[in-house]
Amino acid sequence: MSWPDDDREKDISRKAAQYVRMSTEHQRYSAENQADAIQRYADERGYQIIKTYSDAGKSGLRIQGRAGLTQLIEDIEGGRADFRTVLVYDVSRWGRFQDADESAYYEYACKRAGISVEYCAEQFENDGSTMSTVVKGLKRAMAGEYSRELSQKVFAGQSRLIELGYRQGGAPGFGLRRMLIDEAGNAKGILARGEHKSIQTDRITLVPGPDDEIAVVNQIFQSFVHDGQAEAEIAADLNARGIKTDLGRSWTPTVVRQILTNEKYIGNNIWNRNSFKLKKRHVRNDPSNWVRAVGAFEAIVSTDLFEAAGAIIGARSQRMSDDEMLEGLKEALEQHGFLSGFVINEAAGLPSSGAYQSRFGSLLRAYSLVGFKPERDYRYIEINKRLRGVHADIIRDTISGVEAVGGLADRDLQTDIITIDNEFTVSIVIARCMQTSAGAFRWNIRLDTGHLPDLTIVVRMGQMNELPLDYYLLPTFDMTQSKLRLSENNGLSLDAFRFDDLSHFFAKAARAPLLEVA
Repeated sequence: MSWPDDDREKDISRKAAQYVRMSTEHQRYSAENQADAIQRYADERGYQIIKTYSDAGKSGLRIQGRAGLTQLIEDIEGGRADFRTVLVYDVSRWGRFQDADESAYYEYACKRAGISVEYCAEQFENDGSTMSTVVKGLKRAMAGEYSRELSQKVFAGQSRLIELGYRQGGAPGFGLRRMLIDEAGNAKGILARGEHKSIQTDRITLVPGPDDEIAVVNQIFQSFVHDGQAEAEIAADLNARGIKTDLGRSWTPTVVRQILTNEKYIGNNIWNRNSFKLKKRHVRNDPSNWVRAVGAFEAIVSTDLFEAAGAIIGARSQRMSDDEMLEGLKEALEQHGFLSGFVINEAAGLPSSGAYQSRFGSLLRAYSLVGFKPERDYRYIEINKRLRGVHADIIRDTISGVEAVGGLADRDLQTDIITIDNEFTVSIVIARCMQTSAGAFRWNIRLDTGHLPDLTIVVRMGQMNELPLDYYLLPTFDMTQSKLRLSENNGLSLDAFRFDDLSHFFAKAARAPLLEVA
């Protein structure tokens, strides 16, 4: 006769959870193929799969953004796991971490809690033997090396496209237009704002825009170089004449400076100013590492005029000593009562905010040197800075997830609105977690009422604002307010749209064969 506790332990010992991760690298790793292989393995070994943790369309380079793996580890370490085994397709699905020890750490976290990890498609038993330990170490290193090699190949491919004169995204800029060309180099037509290529082999290059815009661009350079006008004066003149930027906005000194310093106006294609390789931190690359194709486009400004403008801008900060730059910053502080990147860029006679960052290491250090201590909590700024990266990651992962299930996703680079299968539009909103004085957590959400997407994906961040907590899929026609304030529990009217991950959204975005639809 067995005791009830013994029966329960015997029952739970055969219960398992499965973890599946799918990037976009190969159909072999589709969620369905992984699940099928894991189910066959479970049937053969007598396991009952009771829970699935999934990261659809996720890179394995880091754990950030992988809600499935994060939740798995939290459930296990928090004692909430009602299973004793985690089934994974192979070692690479656990992660392609650049540090092989990181992958080993997460497996160790499971084992430390009494949860074993079994790899269903590997040719070895993960039994803790010397052989399995050696093979796992090799496999983890190979998984990381695969990502490094793929990164190098992608970088080489993108560099080659830049050298051939193809544009790698971004608005063309005032005075320029995007031309769609086919794989043979034949022009197919000008792309309007918000339009994108639909055929993978098509490319985009830049061509001169309307004559009146080209004339304005040249006038900007002439006024700056020959007439000695500052960016603020040029912007004021353009606004007084009713001329709008390419985005339909008023001119500012910053926008004028962007035209004066962008080499695309002399026909050069520049890429790799900043990089984010292998999900590591963003870095601003030295100009010697930029990928530059000279004469890739038809120039609309003479090289001599462009170089003269660059010399003036460069000398502006080079001729100023540290003390002179700080003195100018003090004067701006006295004039406005506060400092910001915008104030610096708009101030006549001051170098750009980028020059201050370069000279003093950061704007915060420059501020401190002139005795300015912002009232704003810079933790808020750092969080917002990190959330901008999360927003970019979510957009990229959403597009990858849609494409992974056979759907089409087209992103408008100006609005970040994503069109799915040419049928509906999606906006992505990141909701920062804030804590009230009473200790409760709240999320403020502002829906996009300007472009009226069909669906808004609200990514609610966790308490530390590092990882997504959950997702709300909010249909626009069901939302009666443009601003929402979410608490931890929001009732059925809102929580009916809440999901732990985006697998439900990806399922809706998947394309089905015609016979299946019929």
